[in-house]
Amino acid sequence: MDLSQTLEIASCTDPGMVRSHNEDSIAADAAHGLVVLADGMGGYNAGEVASGMATSVLITEVRHLLDRTPPYSVDPLTNAPVAPRIIQEQVLKANTSIFNAAQSQPQYAGMGTTLVVCLFYDNKVLVAHLGDSRLYRLRGGEFSQVTRDHSLLQEQLDAGLISAEQAKHAQHKNLVTRALGIDPQVEPEVREYPVSPGDLFLLCSDGLCDMVSDEDIGDALRAFGNNLNLAAQQLVQMANDNGGRDNVSVILVRVLREYPGSRGVMGKLLGWLK
Repeated sequence: MDLSQTLEIASCTDPGMVRSHNEDSIAADAAHGLVVLADGMGGYNAGEVASGMATSVLITEVRHLLDRTPPYSVDPLTNAPVAPRIIQEQVLKANTSIFNAAQSQPQYAGMGTTLVVCLFYDNKVLVAHLGDSRLYRLRGGEFSQVTRDHSLLQEQLDAGLISAEQAKHAQHKNLVTRALGIDPQVEPEVREYPVSPGDLFLLCSDGLCDMVSDEDIGDALRAFGNNLNLAAQQLVQMANDNGGRDNVSVILVRVLREYPGSRGVMGKLLGWLK
């Protein structure tokens, strides 16, 4: 199913006001309903190598697999759609590629990247993420965070060791507990959410949410959301106006209409039996 007329996508990425180069990487394939954002880390240029590898592997490999097998196809082994397995396997493949490159090339030692990837299919969005790059949703005027950071700061918040107010001024905001390419094995968090026409999704690196409050991000999307390109540029500008201490990247995805999977009779019967 071609979703290029169903999803409106805009993006913007910027080095920020302090960094000399951009270690974020973004990619989108509207036809396949796939968007990827990665925020690299490591030595000079190594972070952008890691994030670039992540987006390249995921876009290329997932596109290839979806051309052969629609995401809503039922896996005979699990009686579930194949989409979660495809995304999980390709995230692990990207992890292996980055890890092996870091092990074999000294200039890339220790490189890694956060990741958030969304696959829109069958009136749902499948989300896989690692680290503190985020997914938000604006629905009916209500702005909310969909993903939960894999970070030391989030663990301290969850344990009640610090308050939300203290977290705003914490010195260790960028210490992530999960990332792509750091270890030989990785466990992405993979979840599915129902989607409604009119939903607006925001993928972003921490260069946005560290510089701009959730309240101000939501206000900007409400104000500029009718023009996604302008909204994306405005969010990046807000981060830079507030100091721009990191690279900042955003991808906006608006759902224009429903997009049910075309399963055919047998697929529908299997769906009803689940």
